[in-house]
Amino acid sequence: MTEGISPDVPQDPEAQEDTQETISRELREVLGAALGTAQEHMEQNGGFLPFGVTLADDGELRLVMISPGELDDEGNIDAGTMLTDVIGLLRQGREGYRAVAFASDVTLPEHGTDGIHAAAEHRSGGLMAAVVPYDVTAEGFNFRPLEADGHEATVWAD
Repeated sequence: MTEGISPDVPQDPEAQEDTQETISRELREVLGAALGTAQEHMEQNGGFLPFGVTLADDGELRLVMISPGELDDEGNIDAGTMLTDVIGLLRQGREGYRAVAFASDVTLPEHGTDGIHAAAEHRSGGLMAAVVPYDVTAEGFNFRPLEADGHEATVWAD
């Protein structure tokens, strides 16, 4: 095995290209599902809590959600802890997934607004992340164009 190449990636250059295309497609699929689901929840419910999306070995997309737990002293939900718990669940089940994504609502000081952040990981080592800044208007949410974002592996990090 060549050092630095996942065992799931074939050594044949043509097969590697096909595999890289598959990895990219699967990353886009889970990332798109996470961003789309977050936008839907915002439009329907006015917000969303951190959640995950999995692409199982059987090809099915599934949502991973957890209950918010205890409210803090000010009556707020600890979304950071929820995101950590979602990532923990994704790590526990990772042997049955080809790709995962997780989404959370974030503050974007450089944009002067909030945004949806989603990150996707593939078991073969691929990563993809994006943020969708949004504004709250009298008519609802105005989603700005998607922007690429950085991400380091957390589900398949050992």
